[in-house]
This record gives sequence, C-alpha cells and structure tokens, in this order.
Amino acid sequence: MKLKLLSLFILAFTFVSCQFTETMVMNEDGSGTMRVEVNLNEMMAFGGGAMGDSTVMKMDTIVYMKQFLEEKKDSISKLSITEQQKLKKLENFNIHIKMDSETSEMVYDISTNFKNINEANDMLNGLEQAGNLIPNKDANTEIKKEEDSPEVVGVNYSFKNGIFKRDAYIKDEKLHAQQVDSMKQAEAFMGGSNYMLKYTFPKKIKNTSNPDATFSADKKTVSIQAPFLEYFKNPDLLDLEVELEK
Repeated sequence: MKLKLLSLFILAFTFVSCQFTETMVMNEDGSGTMRVEVNLNEMMAFGGGAMGDSTVMKMDTIVYMKQFLEEKKDSISKLSITEQQKLKKLENFNIHIKMDSETSEMVYDISTNFKNINEANDMLNGLEQAGNLIPNKDANTEIKKEEDSPEVVGVNYSFKNGIFKRDAYIKDEKLHAQQVDSMKQAEAFMGGSNYMLKYTFPKKIKNTSNPDATFSADKKTVSIQAPFLEYFKNPDLLDLEVELEK
C-alpha cells in the first residue's frame, strides 16, 4: 500500500489524532469480510471539517466501486494508467463516507467480501483512493487527479493449514525514509493516533505471535494495536501470525 496518508491524514489533519481500525471476519471455508475504518471524529470536534470552514456538513453514503467506476469512466480515463489500474483493483470494494459537523462525526471506511484472504491484499491501497473521494459542497463524489508516486509499503495476508499471517513490508526504503522524515513535524500532534487490528476466526485461537494481543471470551477474536506513528515508521510492528485450533 502507498502509505500516502501524508496528504490525507497528516497535512490536512496535522493538529488532531485519528484512529485506524482494521477488522476481518473469516468463515470456515476461508472466505470472509475485511474493513478498514479511519475515524476522524476528533478532527470534527476540533473544528476542522471536510470543507475546511464552518460549512454545516451532513453525509452518510456508500460508494459501490464497481458502479462508481462505470459512472466515472470518462473522468477516470483522463488519469494516468497507474492510477487507473489502482482503481480497477478496487472493483469489489465499497467505500462508506459519513460526516456530520453538528455531532462531530467523520468516518471513512473501505470494505470488501473475499473468497480468499489474498483478495484483501489491496485493501489498504484503497484508503488512498478513499481519500481521493472527498465530497464537494454539493455532496457529489469526484475523483481527484494526482501525480503518480510509487507505493512505499505493502501488506500481504495469507491463510493456509489453519495459520493466518499478516506481513507488512517496505517496498522502497529511500522513499519510506523520506516520508518518515516529513512526518516529524506532526509527531507532537498525532501522539493519540492508533492503528488497531481486530480479527475474528471460525475456530478458537491456539497461538499468536504477538505477546500483546488480547482475546475475546470465546477465544475466536484477537485484537492488537500500536501508535500510528510507530507503525508508520516500522510496519513490522503489527505483523501477526495466528494459529487456530484443529
């Protein structure tokens, strides 16, 4: 994934924290659902708002990407081939955008159903595209054109023989270091931001690789979290291996 949360979640939201929650529910056959939520309620309470002014904003909409890509095919065709390919990968994803400036609520989430966990490998790439689907004052959803930039960090999911793995890795060490350096000015303001994983499996969990993981009463759900900035600097921080009972 291109952790270009710089533009959406650092530059725009420099003075408040945001919460990221990555949720997965897996079925017996290996299918399931995956969702990543970005909670920006604190930003709304702080007075930021999506419009950057005092405009009253209310929205609760779901963007069905397959339908959206068809409706916006003319404008999408004007994007670079790279950006078009990224959008194409999100055909089976849905993006939920909820804003209410009066109740200080602002949440973005992207979700998908998968037949195989590998299909969720583009999930976090979708956060960037969700950031590009910022509604305008007329509540229309548009695609913003931006310059190509390489993906810096990737995440792979796998599930085989009762073992689930989440492996984050840096694709470009140099560019990652540049992004980390550019975030230093935001560190004092984003200290309260966290990234949480919450995964539910069809069988009880036997072992996990992370000693800080917590479990639900039925031992089928595991949760771990880390400060967002620390995770950004070291994606391995939330690597996870889960072994299920037979």
